[in-house]
Amino acid sequence: MKLIKKYQLKTAWLSFLPLLFFSSAAFAHGVSSDDAAFLESVSGFSFFPYLYLGAKHMFTGYDHLLFLAGVIFFLYRMKDVALYVSLFAIGHSITLLVGVLGGIRADAYIVDAIIGLSVVYKGFENIGGFKRLGININTRAAVFLFGLVHGFGLSTKLQDLTLTQEGLVPNIISFNIGVELGQLSALAFILLAFQFWRQHESFIKGAVATNLLIMTAGFMLFGYQLTGYLLA
Repeated sequence: MKLIKKYQLKTAWLSFLPLLFFSSAAFAHGVSSDDAAFLESVSGFSFFPYLYLGAKHMFTGYDHLLFLAGVIFFLYRMKDVALYVSLFAIGHSITLLVGVLGGIRADAYIVDAIIGLSVVYKGFENIGGFKRLGININTRAAVFLFGLVHGFGLSTKLQDLTLTQEGLVPNIISFNIGVELGQLSALAFILLAFQFWRQHESFIKGAVATNLLIMTAGFMLFGYQLTGYLLA
C-alpha cells in the first residue's frame, strides 16, 4: 500500500515537471532588465520585437501556465479546450489593452496575489472542493473573469516601463498577439504531456496529488506577492 502511494506521489511530481520547465526560475516572471531597456529604447512601431517579447512573457509565465494547466486538466475534447482557452484569452486581451492604453493602473503585487489565488481556485475545483462545500460555480464565467485579472497582471509589467507614445497602440497590439502565440505554444506542450499521461492508470490515481501541488504553487505565489506588498 505504501509502495502504491509512493508511486502515485512520484507520478504526480513527474507530471508537474513540464510546468516547472516552462518557468525558467520560480519567481522570474516579469520583464527582464535587458528586455525592459530594449523596450524603453524603441522608438516608433516595432512589430516583431514586441511580438517576440509578448510570446516570451507568456511562455515563461509560470502563473498563467499553472492556471491553464488546471483549466484543461480534465478537458478531453478539443472543442472544450478551445472554448475555455478562448475565454481566458479574450479576458486577458481586454485588460492588457485597456490597462496599458487606457492608463488604468493597479498595484502589481495585489494583482499577482489574486492571480495566485486563481491557481488555487482551479486546483481546488479540480479535486471537487467546491462541490463538497455545496458551492456551485460557473466555470466558464470564472475562467473569463480570472482571464481579466491575468491580463491586468500583464499590463502592470508594461506600465512599469517608460514606453514611447509613438506607435504605442500597434506595439501593444503586437505584444498581445505575441502573448497569444506564446500561450498556444506552451499549451501545445502541456496538452501533449497530459495526452501521454492520460493513457496510463496513474493519471486518475495521481490527479488529486497533482492538483494539490498546483494549489500549493498558487498559495506560494499568493504569499510571495502579499509579502512583497506588505514590505513595499
